[in-house]
Amino acid sequence: MKLKQKAARIQGILERLYPDPPVPLDHSDPYTLLVAVLLSAQCTDKRVNATTPALFGLARTPAAMAELSVETIREIIKPCGLSPAKSKAIQGLSRILVERHHSQVPRTFEELEALPGVGHKTAGVVLSHAFDQAAFPVDTHIHRLAERWGLSDGRSVEKTERDLKALFAMETWKRLHLQMIYFGREHCPALRHDPSACPICAFAAKAALRVKSARVKPTRAPARTPKTK
Repeated sequence: MKLKQKAARIQGILERLYPDPPVPLDHSDPYTLLVAVLLSAQCTDKRVNATTPALFGLARTPAAMAELSVETIREIIKPCGLSPAKSKAIQGLSRILVERHHSQVPRTFEELEALPGVGHKTAGVVLSHAFDQAAFPVDTHIHRLAERWGLSDGRSVEKTERDLKALFAMETWKRLHLQMIYFGREHCPALRHDPSACPICAFAAKAALRVKSARVKPTRAPARTPKTK
C-alpha cells in the first residue's frame, strides 16, 4: 500500500470514529486555553480540567493572573505537577501579555513561543483551536502513532510534524490533530497493545510490530500429577 493510500485509509477511520472531536481541555477564550495547555505538560487533561476552575475562579484574565503571587498559583496547580516551573511561567506570561500585548494572546508562532513556558506544540494548539489558524500540533500521542503507522520515521517531533503536514490536507489538520489524540488514548496505547486487534494498526503498523504481536506465546507445561504412595 502506498503511503498516500495508507494515510487516506487512516483518515477515513478517524473520521468515522471522531467526526467532531472536542478540545479535551476546558476553556472559554484564548487565554484560558493557553494556560490549560501549559498545565497539561506531563499531566492528564482530566486533572487539568479538575484544577483550572479554582485557578480561573481567582483569575481568568492576564491582568488578574499577573496580580496573583507565584506561590498562590503554585498551591492551586500542584495536582498538575511541575508546579514551581508552571506557576512562574503562568504569572510571567500573564505579565508580558498585559505589558506588551494589551492583555491579548498573540496570534503568531514567534510571539507565542517567546512567552515563558510556551513551546511550539502549545503555540500550535492555541493558534489552531483559538484562532483557527493552520497548525498541526504534535504531542507524544501523535508522534508515537505516526511512527507506529509508518507515516513518519519517528526521528523527531519536528520531522513528524512536517511529514504529517505533507500527507494530509491543510483544512483537516485541526480536526486530525484531535482525532489522533483520542484514537491513541482509546484504541492504540503505547504499552500492552495488540496491533492485530487495532482498527488501524492491523493494516498500517510496521511489519516488525505486527510480526512481534503475532508470535505465539509459549504454552505452560501441564501440571504434574502428584504421585500416590
